Amino acid sequence: MGESENQRNPNHHHVIIIPPPFQGHINPSIQLALKLASKGFTITFVNTHSTHDQITKSRPKISDDIFGPARDSGRDIRYITISDGFPLSFDRSLNREQFMEGRMHVYPAHVDELVGQLAGSDPRPDCLVSDTISTWGYGIAAKYGLVYVSFWTQPALVFSMYSHTHLLKINGHYGSIDNRKDTIDYIPGVEAIEPKDLSSFLHETDTSKAIHRVIPKAFAEAKKADFIIFNAMEELEPEPISTLKKTLPVYPVGPLFPHHFANPSIQMNLWSESDCSKWLETKPSGSVLYASFGSYAHSSKRDIETIAKGLMLSGVYFIWVLRPDVVSSEVKDVLPDGFQENVGDRGIVVNWCKQNSVLSNCGVGGFLTHCGWNSILESLWAGKPMVCFPLLGDQTSNRKLVVDDWRVGINLCEEGRLVSCDDVAERVKFLMSGESSFELRKNVELIRKKMENALSENGSSEVNFDKFVEDMKVRIEDTKVRRNYDRQLI
Repeated sequence: MGESENQRNPNHHHVIIIPPPFQGHINPSIQLALKLASKGFTITFVNTHSTHDQITKSRPKISDDIFGPARDSGRDIRYITISDGFPLSFDRSLNREQFMEGRMHVYPAHVDELVGQLAGSDPRPDCLVSDTISTWGYGIAAKYGLVYVSFWTQPALVFSMYSHTHLLKINGHYGSIDNRKDTIDYIPGVEAIEPKDLSSFLHETDTSKAIHRVIPKAFAEAKKADFIIFNAMEELEPEPISTLKKTLPVYPVGPLFPHHFANPSIQMNLWSESDCSKWLETKPSGSVLYASFGSYAHSSKRDIETIAKGLMLSGVYFIWVLRPDVVSSEVKDVLPDGFQENVGDRGIVVNWCKQNSVLSNCGVGGFLTHCGWNSILESLWAGKPMVCFPLLGDQTSNRKLVVDDWRVGINLCEEGRLVSCDDVAERVKFLMSGESSFELRKNVELIRKKMENALSENGSSEVNFDKFVEDMKVRIEDTKVRRNYDRQLI
């Protein structure tokens, strides 16, 4: 009989990390990989061929060895790409429902094949980390005898709501032809919440779409995980997190930021970046509004035009990130005629930029955001208050945290609809005025200090991360012993 795994490599642990192909999930997954590698783990980071193709097109000079700089600093991170079941030419932005179905029913076979191959390699993987919204993580980990870690990249509030959709259905707040509109006060760990503040997916009365099968399946898998790590922190969401920890192995370890916040060493941007630094240098401190609606959600052409007119009327300086597919990959001209000529040098519109760098610039005084979770955390870390324009998914719940709970932002919508262009202008001017937004800025600074404390050596998130690492090592070793024992019985 050959040597057991423990005899061959008593201290070696190999973790596979597989994020979904969305920027808001890829970015924290990169930071998780780097953080685990700094603790001595071997990491295999997996993207889809399509994601990698987008990354390389956005930065033509980038090496295929994306984690090369990390290995140069002594961290063992390997990089692999696999098929998502669709050809590269398939328009994933335009055909989202078909793509979601493929991620549920086709993509898992490609993941299974890869994990099976890695299971026969050296070092053999010990742990699989997949995003909580994936529907296959636990099953594949169990098949190959791996520890399973579910990685949640949104607020604890949203995890609480998604993990209790059965209660929402029983009470008629979700999944009905006519969902109830009264206050929801029965979700464990969540204070009374209005239906409008649920994830946008839970507002829908048509539950035949793929997402309504993804959510229950994904959270059933998450509840079987050995560990659930949150890109969130206890100080910002104490009640949801403490309640979840009573029944689930939850470790809040966020926010997961790059070591050099404004200039990360490892980047996987899906869009070509514009350098806004020289333009920003010419603008007074705190005078520029940064606007971005993220990498995935779509807006309507009408709303884009309303915001554009509001920015023209506001008179403020701005940088506006508008992806080419922000309305649709089939709709290219989304701004009003003569927009750039009207604003002149007062504003620039780009497809993408280094968001952390822009937010960190002293010229930027506020953020018009779609309320993606990464964007919120980055804005708070950079000390910028927000004006909120949520579009999809968790963003409606995130808005509640920003505006109602933490009081670090204001609304750009009323009753679920964007305000008029005149009101856009007034709210932008309110945010950008140091006097009117004084309370917002003071609250942002208080939260920034909480984040700093959580990420300090003895802070809650660092302590939780160290405990997660130690607990995972123990679970890995226990799993190896069981695997060796089972092998001996065969």
